[in-house]
Amino acid sequence: MKTKQIQNLDNFTGTILIPVFETNAKSIIPIEYHGISVPSKVFYGKKDTHYVVEKYDCTHIFIGLGKEIDYKSIKTIFRRISSKQKELFNKNLVVVLPNELKNEQVEALFSGLVLGTYNLGHYKKTEVHPFLTNDFVFQYIAKENLAEIISKGIKIAQAQLETFNLVDLPPNKVTPKYLADWATETGKKYGFNVTVFGKEKATEIGLHSFLSVGQGSAREPQFIIMEYNPANAKKHIGLVGKGITFDTGGLNIKTAGMVQMKCDMAGAGAVLGAMQLIADLQLPYRVTAIVPACENSVDATSFLPSDVINSYSGHTIEIIDTDAEGRLILADGLSYLIKNYQPETVIDLATLTGSVVGTLGYECAGLFTNNDDLSKKLQNSGSQIGEKLWQLPLWDDYKGDIDSEIADVKNYSGKPVAGAISAAKFLEFFTEKHPSWAHLDIAGVAFGDSEFSKTKHATAYGVHLITKFIENL
Repeated sequence: MKTKQIQNLDNFTGTILIPVFETNAKSIIPIEYHGISVPSKVFYGKKDTHYVVEKYDCTHIFIGLGKEIDYKSIKTIFRRISSKQKELFNKNLVVVLPNELKNEQVEALFSGLVLGTYNLGHYKKTEVHPFLTNDFVFQYIAKENLAEIISKGIKIAQAQLETFNLVDLPPNKVTPKYLADWATETGKKYGFNVTVFGKEKATEIGLHSFLSVGQGSAREPQFIIMEYNPANAKKHIGLVGKGITFDTGGLNIKTAGMVQMKCDMAGAGAVLGAMQLIADLQLPYRVTAIVPACENSVDATSFLPSDVINSYSGHTIEIIDTDAEGRLILADGLSYLIKNYQPETVIDLATLTGSVVGTLGYECAGLFTNNDDLSKKLQNSGSQIGEKLWQLPLWDDYKGDIDSEIADVKNYSGKPVAGAISAAKFLEFFTEKHPSWAHLDIAGVAFGDSEFSKTKHATAYGVHLITKFIENL
């Protein structure tokens, strides 16, 4: 997608987007632009409203922003216009940017427009959104040259769209091998190195916990390592994303909601999307990311409740519940990352527990860390873009929940309470007391309902959050 600044609307025909900050419903001064006068009784810029006028062979869409607007809201408003009013668009578009818009609001606006091109009907014949045609150009009118800001907004949306695809496509398409191939091709395109360990190599180096989860599936597990290492790198960040491409629950088979378990790799999707975005923006930070990708299936070879398995760290694990599998692959991912790469900060993302949804609902993700500075930076970064986090405790009071009599640790407490916390304590056990580690349980925010689809779908939560956190370092 290209951008172009124009000075006026002379000889322009097409669609004109005109964002408007709220005036007053009783204002005697109409909103005026391009020879059009809109009285306040009809439209006065109230948030989540818009008004369409056809004149001069142009479709004028006045879009209400309210008196003040945050990043997420402006992004949603313009995604709504792009998605639900696409019949009003053609290949000619101009966005008229008010002087009052801040740079981050301009970024959010164009991100929203691009996100509005997403269509969940991957296997249905649908018309291509006008913005996705080869010759489409985002034209804009503004006092300053905002090409760099607009380009960044587009790149953010493009990375999020990739994550939408990865999470929403069916599990017979998005297999562990598919994720490995996607990472490899994306790395070539955007500039990061990718190494993939299949079953043989993973067995050789001792990724036993990871392999145990995937041993009941006909699809070979893939341990994906991505390395972005710019010459001017300031710090080294490590990421791990849970990549369960489908989760039956294993022999502790799920009794409800299994149809949605293609989303159990949304943590991996967030990390993969973040790697694309970090490299695309050429951020001056070294980032090493690991995605342990496998399928938790049911077969005669599936691992069993009461099994004791080994792990890359050398610690033994008693299996209480095969549906507590995400923490098992993360354990090896974290151990491998910390031992072999020594990143200064480590963050893992996972759709890990239903417990976090019971605690926080669908409004924010659970944050677990013992590093107060890291906690504040993550929460502040999330607040800036509307991806909220709330910190939950990691006290040693909960350590007993993962104690095992037969092994070093057990993978599930068996208790109906504090499930997200005991899962985080399990992960902490495999971080070798890393001083700057955070776990994000994104089960409630990575996949859900919204106005943009009739069924649950991906949100790409975490892609921008992780990137913003790194930018803010």
